[in-house]
Amino acid sequence: MVQTSIYSVSIAEPAPFCLSLLRIQTEAIKSIHDYLYGQNLLQLMPVMLSPITDPLNHETSDAKIKYFGQELQLMKSMIFHKQLAIAANDTKGIYIMSPNVRLEKPLKRDSGRHLIEFSQVDIELREANAQKFMELIEDLIIFVISSVKDRCAGELKELGVSLKIPSRPFRVYSSEELEEKYGKNFEKEISLKEIDPFWITDYLREFYDKEDPKRPGHYINYDLIYPEGFGEALSGGERDFEYEILLRKIKERHQNPEIFKYYLQKAKEGKLVSSAGGGLGIERLVRFLTKIPHIRDISPFSKVPGEIYQI
Repeated sequence: MVQTSIYSVSIAEPAPFCLSLLRIQTEAIKSIHDYLYGQNLLQLMPVMLSPITDPLNHETSDAKIKYFGQELQLMKSMIFHKQLAIAANDTKGIYIMSPNVRLEKPLKRDSGRHLIEFSQVDIELREANAQKFMELIEDLIIFVISSVKDRCAGELKELGVSLKIPSRPFRVYSSEELEEKYGKNFEKEISLKEIDPFWITDYLREFYDKEDPKRPGHYINYDLIYPEGFGEALSGGERDFEYEILLRKIKERHQNPEIFKYYLQKAKEGKLVSSAGGGLGIERLVRFLTKIPHIRDISPFSKVPGEIYQI
């Protein structure tokens, strides 16, 4: 990294091209496809530009363009698109290898796991609950780790990495109990203590995450967390899909319903269905598999928040 005296930001130079990393990444992605194909999920092609995208539960800078008088956003995640797609088709589930752009604030630069340009495998299961989706992801993670350990033994040895295959079921914690024990930074604290991937449930976040009808003010959602301090792997939840509930929650979050008018119209017409899903970050997965300290070193062209880039 070269520090600039004028702007006090880093200029990111391309990382050395590492064949071992690339082979492990290739095997991980292939195993994801193989597993999801074996589960009879259908692959949807990614959307890059859209009038709406995920509003997220934290602040980012907007990435927009104007085209023929219409404002289009670069995709932050295909949450609305995959809900609409799965509602329109009678299929068990879909997945997308989805490139995303999130212009995160510079303070995320030193997290070790944030990029402004990344890919995720975005998955949605039709008429599924959280338990069913979590079981699918646990099996997927075990399948990927097992495949990489078996087929990339030489590359792992070169990197000095020994992979542990976790067993099911993964441990489950509630965000409420962890915050009470560890404070606001509970996710990082518990990640450092665990030795296997685990779940944290019940976050207060986006309007489409399903409210728990048995516990007002609580949500049926989940994050998969990597151990050893590697942090969040996947974020997801069950989905609210009824018009009145979605509209109320949008207003509660002080968001503009007009932005989501097409999506809300489909809900009003009864054309959304119950589902559960989530997005698994590819670069974060490769970072965990290779034990690379900072995600910038996963790719020669990584883009980290708060850095200036050159090719």
